[in-house]
Amino acid sequence: MTDFPEKTCSIDRLVAHPKLVEAALSGRKTQQRRDGVYAYPNETFTLEGVEFIVTDLTRETIGDMGDAEAQAEGYPSLEMYKNLILSMHKGMEWDESAPVWVHHFKRVA
Repeated sequence: MTDFPEKTCSIDRLVAHPKLVEAALSGRKTQQRRDGVYAYPNETFTLEGVEFIVTDLTRETIGDMGDAEAQAEGYPSLEMYKNLILSMHKGMEWDESAPVWVHHFKRVA
């Protein structure tokens, strides 16, 4: 088993924005990048009565993202994801070397 650091936030806050909840419910969103750990593999969370399971937790840099990863985040392109993140976090610069935790998840059948 892989050792992960202590959680920095509750799993209930992993996917919180209404548009991202809708993307997860529709199957378009299967990943969530965070600067801390919100959930461990095999933990479950519920969105609007639908259960999801965290299937993996990986460490990457924001520069590892491409369009496919942005789409797994629920966005049509990396450029759209980047623009939204920068608009949400005023004064933030896009640092390709910034580490992130990637929470991979799927809907429980």
